[in-house]
Amino acid sequence: MIDLVNPEAWQYIFNRVDALLRENNISYLKWDQNRDQLEHGHAGRSSVHEQTLAAYRLFDELKRSHPGVEIESCSSGGARVDLGILERTDRIWASDCNDALERQTIQRWTGLVVPPELVGGHVGPTTSHTTARTHDLSFRAITALFGHFGMEWDVRGVQGAEREELKRFIALYKEHRGLIHSGRMVRADVPGDSLMLHGVVAPSGVSQGTDLPGTTAALFALVSTGTAFAEQTGRITIPGLEPERDYRVEAIFPAPGDSDYAHTFTQVQPPAWLADGAVAGGRFLAEVGLPMPILNPEHALVLRFTAL
Repeated sequence: MIDLVNPEAWQYIFNRVDALLRENNISYLKWDQNRDQLEHGHAGRSSVHEQTLAAYRLFDELKRSHPGVEIESCSSGGARVDLGILERTDRIWASDCNDALERQTIQRWTGLVVPPELVGGHVGPTTSHTTARTHDLSFRAITALFGHFGMEWDVRGVQGAEREELKRFIALYKEHRGLIHSGRMVRADVPGDSLMLHGVVAPSGVSQGTDLPGTTAALFALVSTGTAFAEQTGRITIPGLEPERDYRVEAIFPAPGDSDYAHTFTQVQPPAWLADGAVAGGRFLAEVGLPMPILNPEHALVLRFTAL
């Protein structure tokens, strides 16, 4: 652990990083602090707080000298996600565990205090290197959708239908990232611990807003994390939409024809409205809801709500 409270040590680190950024075409810097500071001290006294303030000064000066460089904060599953660091970095890495099932819980609680555009979420390989779990592309991709979307997978070996599905999903993210990174996060109360429903709703008065007919007003993900106790999922309510407006509801990913589609549902025939979509009012969706399909464990479905 380098003592950044020592002015000479601080200046040395700044000079070295500053030179790297000046002399090379670097646009992204990942700051990974994985050293515990339990016994860290300066001049015979504990200096953990002073060390943190010195690190903040380092970030400030690097940003001042290189305003175009994006800095990601990372440490031990996002341990350095504090209000001070969020003032100085462009995003955070929530965890080195990129298993989609683990990430559902990690991102759920991180997302209560950190907006999705600041949380790194990547499409990982078919089998996770941290847990050895294997997931369909759709589950991995939907998990990464509601965050600072990225790719953490050697896609050179992806071929055929899976490659086309990945291309379509990337296009889906690009189409809706303005909404994902500006809207209001919503998490619904659902029965049981094995099902989650979360999404992002566009604020009124913007280009993706609910006041503009024909625009995407919201994206939601219905996520199954395990086997449910209930035989039927039943009706699930969708909160957060405009009560007096009508919406067209569609299941858009995975879609019929995708390689993952047949794996997604436990049912042979999911609810009829999934085939062609449904039209319902915001109040109806919030208070009555729609019958949802029974998802296989560790599968998910993206629902799009279009303002009419």
